[in-house]
Amino acid sequence: MIFFIRKYLYQFNFLKSFKLNVPVIVIGNITLGGTGKTPLIIHLAKELKKNGYHPGIVSRGYGARSISATEVNQKSDIDEVGDEPILIQKHTHMPVFVSKDRVMAAKALIKKYKKIDVILSDDGIQHYRLMRDVEVLVIDGTRGFGNGYLLPAGPLRELKYKLNDVDVIVCNHKKVIDGSYLMKYKSEFLVNLKTKQKIPLSKVRLDNIHAIAGIGNPDRFFNDLKSLGLVFNSSAYQDHYRFTKKDFKTMGGKNIIMTEKDAVKCEKFSQDNFWYLPVDVDIDSKFTNVILKKLKYISHG
Repeated sequence: MIFFIRKYLYQFNFLKSFKLNVPVIVIGNITLGGTGKTPLIIHLAKELKKNGYHPGIVSRGYGARSISATEVNQKSDIDEVGDEPILIQKHTHMPVFVSKDRVMAAKALIKKYKKIDVILSDDGIQHYRLMRDVEVLVIDGTRGFGNGYLLPAGPLRELKYKLNDVDVIVCNHKKVIDGSYLMKYKSEFLVNLKTKQKIPLSKVRLDNIHAIAGIGNPDRFFNDLKSLGLVFNSSAYQDHYRFTKKDFKTMGGKNIIMTEKDAVKCEKFSQDNFWYLPVDVDIDSKFTNVILKKLKYISHG
């Protein structure tokens, strides 16, 4: 209910939205849990750069303590900036700023990096304080909209009529909306968290495996590992779970396989038996073309 009140306060100008001097693309969802926003943001940022743009990324930084706008780098404290922003910066090597106030983050980013000509906002569909030019909605095709109820009775952050308002819809793993773009994950290597050794998935011969996942949809990760022919025990944790050494005391001697998002949180106490599975996005090139056309239209007013 609070969300709807805030939405209409912004819609009728009782609360002020801020328009930046560069286009803003928001990538988000209307359900709780992971839908694949982070891999898609990384993919889109790289595609925009290939096409001559200079993207910058802003994020709330889930669980981040930092209130002021903070720039993210590979030495950033996860407790200060969150796990996903570090992962995004690692793969894009682009400016990433976090703040509870995305407007503040975006202003700080643009002020420091003068060449930035497009902002990607991570999970900002419900953050109406930052005006947006393009909205990209990501849907988990395997879980859809759950029971179709709003929080707390169901997984929906807002009603499904939002599907009619956004510019682009992307379905992860399975297409459930007509006119949407299908996104799938692809992986080539298993990477050792400590030594950085890469093993092609076709040559993985690990045994005594324990898989862990602290993400929005752990079952997808576990199913991906099963599809590789791996046999393992598994443990699922809540999304954004902060792993510590203690979590692995009972897994001694086992090969631990985790997501790359979880690997970010285990880097400081990594061991030779810690492995992670990096993923890339496989999506129709028409998706990028649609975004480029929208940006071109915006730039020509």
